[in-house]
Amino acid sequence: MLKTYHHMNISIIVAIAQNRAIGFENKLLYWLPNDLKRFKALTTGHTIIMGRKTFESLPKGALPNRRNIVLTRQDIEFPGAERYASLEAALAQCASEEEVFIIGGASVYQEALSLADTLYITHIEDTPKEADAFFPEIDPSIWKETGREVHPTDEKHLYPYIFADYQRIK
Repeated sequence: MLKTYHHMNISIIVAIAQNRAIGFENKLLYWLPNDLKRFKALTTGHTIIMGRKTFESLPKGALPNRRNIVLTRQDIEFPGAERYASLEAALAQCASEEEVFIIGGASVYQEALSLADTLYITHIEDTPKEADAFFPEIDPSIWKETGREVHPTDEKHLYPYIFADYQRIK
């Protein structure tokens, strides 16, 4: 059982389709420029933790102006990123007062959900034809929505989407 991390704010950030799909063949399902802007605004200056496949899916490698941590048991170097064998080992290396963002993939989200304080979810009003990675169920008895911004389609966004923030009910 993972121990609790006092004072550290662990946040999960993810874009999910109506069926909780988050990816297919190690790629994001949707291209939503405003979602990418929100991701950048929220995570810049913070630590981001991701699985190996998520890191490998980043088009230019480590994300700038953030501390990049990759979780893998394999002995591989990731330019611009630190590597730890487990989420627990990675969190042990984070300062207690910092906000740490979990950015994927599915198995890292699954493990981190029980530790997270905050969820930054982009709900995409669509169900993709193909998906092989999914986000766990968001249990309303554990998570309370604290903010919501509804966005219609426009010339850059093919699907309506909602930015929703959730806090763990203490």
